[in-house]
Amino acid sequence: MTEIISVRFRPGGKQYYFDPVGLTVAEGQGVIVETGKGLEYGTCVRRNTQVEDEAVVQPLRPLVRLATEKDEKQVRDNRGREKEALRICQQLVERHGLDMKLVQVEYSFDGGKIIFFFTSDGRVDFRALVKDLAGIFRARIELRQIGVRDEARMLGGFGICGKPFCCSQFLNEFQPVSIKMAKTQNLSLNPTKISGTCGRLMCCLKYEQGAYEDAVKRCPKQESFVECPDGAGTVSAVNVLKEQVKVRLEDATDQPPKPYLTSEIRVVRSGKGKRPEGYTAPPRAELEKLRTEEGERVRTGRKPGDAPADLGEVLDRYLGDGGQRQSGGQPPEPERRRTEPPAPAAGPAPAVPAPPEARPQEGGPAHLRPGGGGQERPGAGPEPQTPLPLPPPAQARGRAAVRPVRMGVFPQDGPRRAAGGFCGSFPENATILTLPGYSE
Repeated sequence: MTEIISVRFRPGGKQYYFDPVGLTVAEGQGVIVETGKGLEYGTCVRRNTQVEDEAVVQPLRPLVRLATEKDEKQVRDNRGREKEALRICQQLVERHGLDMKLVQVEYSFDGGKIIFFFTSDGRVDFRALVKDLAGIFRARIELRQIGVRDEARMLGGFGICGKPFCCSQFLNEFQPVSIKMAKTQNLSLNPTKISGTCGRLMCCLKYEQGAYEDAVKRCPKQESFVECPDGAGTVSAVNVLKEQVKVRLEDATDQPPKPYLTSEIRVVRSGKGKRPEGYTAPPRAELEKLRTEEGERVRTGRKPGDAPADLGEVLDRYLGDGGQRQSGGQPPEPERRRTEPPAPAAGPAPAVPAPPEARPQEGGPAHLRPGGGGQERPGAGPEPQTPLPLPPPAQARGRAAVRPVRMGVFPQDGPRRAAGGFCGSFPENATILTLPGYSE
């Protein structure tokens, strides 16, 4: 075992192992270490740790010292000089007419070397540019061409997920990503949806590739011929994440495909092709053994403890329990109460002229004319009484309370006066129905 500390020189950059030489370094503390380019300032991202000897590239460079306040000040001064160097170099690039894009400038700790990072589509002859830069800064000049991924790592930013770039946060090295990974994960092949800000395929496609490859091994291919609890059919859709498939049954082609778990099916033919010759479906009793309780919940969309999804079942349960408790059994029949007409007064009644709006008018049935409903029609018998529809009880409607009302049944040929109240004023020959459980 070898004791090491892990140091990073730039945010999001690669981590390097160094020998702590007996010093205890806290995570996030600044250190001065010896590198191939001389002394450099870095940040400890992993404190003193024992690792296997095979994980260390020998010889392990030593830690020189812990960073002091003077070292911190020099690093801040270098950061300010980098911005000025970037501005001057950009002006020289435009003067020389070079096809290159400057990304970042990096000063060494002692200021004796300056590295300019740039991107370009092709090779760039920058020899004249290097001479001009060396004459201005009086230091060693290095121009390093990088790719678009390294550019995104240096500049940073936010991805389509809303989080900072993975490459600028924790990725030490770029992993190869291919379009085959997007196909395996059933992602849209639209480049704008699977590409990052750098224009390359997103690095996060690599994260779950192993889990998808393992799930694909347990799922049948599209158009496979399978056996399921309800019979034999063809796979029309595969959900790799849920490990579910949709099967179009042979004896139910007019119905939509049914969902099944991959554990409920048996593959007879993998992939596209014709129906296996001489294939005979096993008995239904044998196929029923493939059915699982979890698969039934997937097909019905219900979870353990859920209420019944059918409305009739809900009403039966509610009326069977709550309805009988409230009413003590079946709701009683409506109580009918008929109002008796008042006794006629003694003597002949004085003639009262009918109002203008109640006089018969020409045209139309007599019982539809205003005020003419009470006139007799020749050859017509008494009109049957048509009861108004009654609202259902509160138990059947599923409400806590219903507004108390009284309903009236009117003869078609009787007078109807629209006065105040729920049903208006009741005529003398109206039948009054009082609903059970309601009060006036």
